[in-house]
Amino acid sequence: MDAVHVTISYHENFRETVLNFEAWNRWFEQYPNLIMKGLWAEDVDRARATDRTAIFFGFQNPSPIEDDIGLVEIVHSLGARFMQLSYNNQSLLATGCYETEDPGITRMGRQVIKEMNRVGLVVDMSHSADRSTIEAAEISQRPIAITHANTYDWQPALRNKRHDVIKAVTAAGGMLGFSLYPYHLRDKTDCTLQSFCEMIAHAADLYGLEHLGIGSDLCQDQPDSIVEWMRIGRWSKEIDYGEGSSSSPGFPPMPCWFESNRDFRNISKGLHATGMSETEVNCIMGDNWYRFYRDNFVPFAG
Repeated sequence: MDAVHVTISYHENFRETVLNFEAWNRWFEQYPNLIMKGLWAEDVDRARATDRTAIFFGFQNPSPIEDDIGLVEIVHSLGARFMQLSYNNQSLLATGCYETEDPGITRMGRQVIKEMNRVGLVVDMSHSADRSTIEAAEISQRPIAITHANTYDWQPALRNKRHDVIKAVTAAGGMLGFSLYPYHLRDKTDCTLQSFCEMIAHAADLYGLEHLGIGSDLCQDQPDSIVEWMRIGRWSKEIDYGEGSSSSPGFPPMPCWFESNRDFRNISKGLHATGMSETEVNCIMGDNWYRFYRDNFVPFAG
């Protein structure tokens, strides 16, 4: 892997997120032959040339900017390149996909999107509700992303995206990254590689192959306490076992063909089996994200 998008914040406030950046800086110092900090698309080239992996940071919640729009530029300067406007619940900016009602992007949300556009912090709507996502695509002057989700028609789930939502994002130049999270796969852990790749091929026909990539949502070798922090944070006293499960707080078993980060090559083989060319497979496996990074991490020229 030449580059990965790593979640550096779920429910953390600004100070706690800075401590997470600090921890990663120590790892960059300790393992300079393995990993490097990614800020720009060119860092993917540097990582490839030096046999390392570039680490690009994203937030799955806007909690690190708290209620201060000035922190948008600060977190971008620290290295954040993606920020979700909501994580399942209602936020100050947008509605999460678990909420019953979706009033759309808030007043602050509109201002934050404008500021994110200005500095080069990508709007991510992976855990957001339908109306909020469509409005974000309409409001943003730059392409937005759904970094990790699948098509609702293939597998109905709260976080998978309906046709009109994906259409709004991709028609505005945005990206959809397909997720390997078992609860969002058809047949969950028993999902077949063929089914997953055929879903991607069908989406390419509907939305354009240039708007698609892989957004694995892989939670590898993490204890249940980490998964619990993702799902509940501080907002609830009740255990949230996650969509599709009522007995275990942990991460569900991965499909046999994608058990770890070593298995991306299986997806490549599966895409080839659908009839895609080498160039098309390469686009989905990374080239489309590379182009998206190149165009959207830099300050807005418009």
